[in-house]
Amino acid sequence: MSKSIDQVFVNAKQWLLSWLAGSPTWLIQVASILINIFMLLAVFLTLFALISVLERKILARMQNRYGPNRVGPFGLFQPIADGIKMLIKEDIVPERADKIVHFLAPVLLAAVAILTLGVIPYGRNMASFTIDGGILFFFAVGSATELAVFMAGWASNNKFSMLGAMRAIAQMFSYELPLIITVLPVVMVVGSLMPDRIVAAQAEYTFGVVPRWFVFTPWGAAAFILFFVSGLVESNRTPFDVPEGESEIVAGHMTEYSGFKYATFFMAEYLGMFAVSGLAATLFLGGWHAPARVLEIVPSYIWFFLKLSVLLFVYIWLRGTLPRTRIDQMMNIAWKFMLPMAFTCVIAAAVWHYAGRGLRGWLWSLFVIAIVYSALSIVLDIRRKFAPRVYRFAE
Repeated sequence: MSKSIDQVFVNAKQWLLSWLAGSPTWLIQVASILINIFMLLAVFLTLFALISVLERKILARMQNRYGPNRVGPFGLFQPIADGIKMLIKEDIVPERADKIVHFLAPVLLAAVAILTLGVIPYGRNMASFTIDGGILFFFAVGSATELAVFMAGWASNNKFSMLGAMRAIAQMFSYELPLIITVLPVVMVVGSLMPDRIVAAQAEYTFGVVPRWFVFTPWGAAAFILFFVSGLVESNRTPFDVPEGESEIVAGHMTEYSGFKYATFFMAEYLGMFAVSGLAATLFLGGWHAPARVLEIVPSYIWFFLKLSVLLFVYIWLRGTLPRTRIDQMMNIAWKFMLPMAFTCVIAAAVWHYAGRGLRGWLWSLFVIAIVYSALSIVLDIRRKFAPRVYRFAE
């Protein structure tokens, strides 16, 4: 592969900065930051608009009905129509609401989602900003999501909004623990919190064909599944969208939002989905590395966005397939199953590492995962806990 094609965006940035040659260092740094921010927003806002119409089309195909097909060719201008509608729609704020906090909640939620996107490497030398504790930064900034949701529920001065916000926060806290703990095995094995080094640790191939991605190890596969499910919950996606379940508690913390503020919440949900999926690809799927050495002729950023697209398709697939779960089922799974399994992944990764990272370590790691999984299945008695409820009414 030509290096110039792979590094076309990096070279374009350097070309733009060359116009400032001879300028003060601080000015060049500010210009570099602004270029990174502009490109990040341009790429992911475009992706947000694209996936908003693709999701509706994919769900329509799964459910044997029509998707958007009236606005523009094949309905591709539907996101533009939706954006115009949200911009001109009246912004209604409850009279006794805390208007400042009511306004800041969606802004904070969107800002948090955008910041988390900044530490992910999208290709070779293509991280928006590189810091030593990039993974730590991702979760430290991402934890402000709960604060934004609470602000939205409390500022609305509506009991339904507040109940929806508290339910959302309880759900997020419960699944944030397995989300973070499943990252620990990767950090332990690589010995770094830098996403670039984590991607570099998965660069090799067995026989030049099988990639050495962490998802192909027993602990990596289990951690990836747990991480992905936790990401579904953190993004409030079906089947874990109970906080926004209109059939249960109106529309959760967004009940009193309309117009562009509501659209900002909607956008922040998708940006958070992009961030979690991008981090999953970075940690477990080799990041921007090709699935085989002969395929390295394809630019690195193409491979990253292909992996991201597959994960996003699974998000949509699950939404069109599974019904909404009950809140008690979600909490039971989080604390009684996912949290113990997340710690098991840490132990299994340690066993894999100290057993030599070869076939023997792979088998011992699989043994640890299988034993704990079997024990939890027996102890929790899944069939009894999740049997259909029978409702009896007085005659």
